[in-house]
Amino acid sequence: MHAKLGCGLAFILAIAPLFVSSASLEKVTSDFGPNPRNVGFYIYVPDELAANPPILVNPHWCHGDAQACYAGSQYATLASQYGFIVIYPDSPNTADKCWDVSSSDTLTHDAGGDSLGVASMVRWTLDQYNGDPARVFVTGISSGAMMTSVLIGAYPDIFAAGSAFAGVPFGCFAGAGFGVWSDACATGKITKTGEQWADIVKAGYSGYDGWRPKMQIFHGTNDEVLNYTNFEEETKQWISVLGVSEVPTDTLLDTPVDGWTKYIYGDNDWFEAYSAQGVTHNIQNQESVVLKWFDLTCTNGDCFNHG
Repeated sequence: MHAKLGCGLAFILAIAPLFVSSASLEKVTSDFGPNPRNVGFYIYVPDELAANPPILVNPHWCHGDAQACYAGSQYATLASQYGFIVIYPDSPNTADKCWDVSSSDTLTHDAGGDSLGVASMVRWTLDQYNGDPARVFVTGISSGAMMTSVLIGAYPDIFAAGSAFAGVPFGCFAGAGFGVWSDACATGKITKTGEQWADIVKAGYSGYDGWRPKMQIFHGTNDEVLNYTNFEEETKQWISVLGVSEVPTDTLLDTPVDGWTKYIYGDNDWFEAYSAQGVTHNIQNQESVVLKWFDLTCTNGDCFNHG
């Protein structure tokens, strides 16, 4: 795809205080279902699982891999604390390790591409570990954020919510191939109405009229790789998909850190958008904010879920 779309060390962040555990990242080599692009499947299953454990999918950035994503965030440590499972997919694109967010296959429900491989991982994990099908979530940075949007758009029947850091709208990179770089999208030259963007999402699962996942996005105003215009276009897309007003119900300054502004949309806080003033493409992950959004710290049975 593109050499600038994230590098492994750029996203290695401070790790939470050590949570003593013997669990480790494991590669699944058995047949887990349709995987036409041969996406690698790595999984972290904590020593103590919650009853009907939730599942978090965490696709990596370009030039990263599953191992770097596992080591570069707090999600595995938090999984051991709260009993959820983390899936770390690994891109089959050996050239730059970016995700297929361009092909018509990946942008279409159960049609193929990298997204189908990831969806198969989720289905297998739900069956293997008696997971909660109503509590499946996805979050990623950069190319991982793009895959987050693809999965939320093409598989609304699987995912309850998504959180994307420094990404682009669903379908913005659409092109003929599995590793297309869209300079027009990256530089902010692709703009549409909210309705037009929503139509692209809905075409990803033709005929689907069910429940739509809630969505959360983050973007730096000084993003030099994926222009800040994409933040505005993502906002238009998801508020239109979700059918909420384009006028925020609340605006919170300096949230969750100084210089970041949080915009809340919809009566039920179904869409959140964080604008990070002065931040480049190397945006800081916010694991605690993401976990709260997914309600993954909830273990009492009355937790946020699909539907």
